[in-house]
Amino acid sequence: MQLREFLDAWQAPVPTMVLHTSGSTGAPKAIRVEKERMRASARMTCRFLGLGKGDRALLCLPLDYIAGQMMVVRALTCGLQLLTVAPSSRPLQELVRREAAGALPDPIHFAAMVALQVEQSLAHPREARLLRSIRHLIIGGGAVPPQLEQKLRDFPHAVWSTYGMTETLSHIALRRLNGDGASPWYEPLPGVRVGLNARGCLRIEAGHVCRRPLDTNDLALLHEDGRRFRILGRMDNVVCSGGLKLQLEELEQTLRPHLPTPFLFTKVPHPQLGEAVVLLSAAGDVPSLVTLCRRALPRHSVPRWVWVVPRLPLTASGKPARREAQEMALRLLENHGQGAQE
Repeated sequence: MQLREFLDAWQAPVPTMVLHTSGSTGAPKAIRVEKERMRASARMTCRFLGLGKGDRALLCLPLDYIAGQMMVVRALTCGLQLLTVAPSSRPLQELVRREAAGALPDPIHFAAMVALQVEQSLAHPREARLLRSIRHLIIGGGAVPPQLEQKLRDFPHAVWSTYGMTETLSHIALRRLNGDGASPWYEPLPGVRVGLNARGCLRIEAGHVCRRPLDTNDLALLHEDGRRFRILGRMDNVVCSGGLKLQLEELEQTLRPHLPTPFLFTKVPHPQLGEAVVLLSAAGDVPSLVTLCRRALPRHSVPRWVWVVPRLPLTASGKPARREAQEMALRLLENHGQGAQE
């Protein structure tokens, strides 16, 4: 979606808009939401971050999904000055060129990126310098890898990890990644209450952005204050293997410092264990990957099968497409593809 197309839909004389989920755990779906609730979400974020009229906000995310759309809504609702660049893995590259030409004299007060964009920007000195100058940087689309979080510790301005989804009209909680306020706990925004349901998953009550309480599939841990929370992983990403429950996100976090190339874990049925862990890697050779997993992971967590694949299943926003990954692993297993190891 282009900016003009979104603005036409936003300004149309109807009270609702159709939004599309990212499809990280299933097929993308369309939902209809009230524009006033989107405005309420925008005001909630800007109030929490102290953003106001005339502050510059960078739009560098696709307008097909809620994260990019809400940047526009925040600008329209709260009077922010919107600076746009084409979505890419290096969104600040164009701004570095503009700055060199003298066309970027004012600071950026607010930007939203995914972890990949932040990582790529840090790899190029001029872009890293500009990234460090952003007054409020929020990172969404999934968990921030620990290695990236460490690189952000000494940033001079606020850097936040976000928690939310399309159904909550972007984030409903933020976690500070740097400075004196750095914390492993997400802090719900004003007007948002959270709890746990019977499955141990997060329940969100935020009447100003979603009409009913929302039960998520995110396994969570509540702080003793009953307000803050941590995300442990998704309920549908639990592998029940030989009587043990393994969390795919935790396995990825454990292996990531040892395997810098892109990879993800998924699961397949297993006749004896019930379910088994599978590793899909975008690079490497199977024997080396198996050896690496045996060294880095607990014995019961080592994948039963490992495949090197030409591409990893990802959503348009760069998150693991879990259902597609599982279907890929099932096809590889059924075909006994080269590279399978048990």
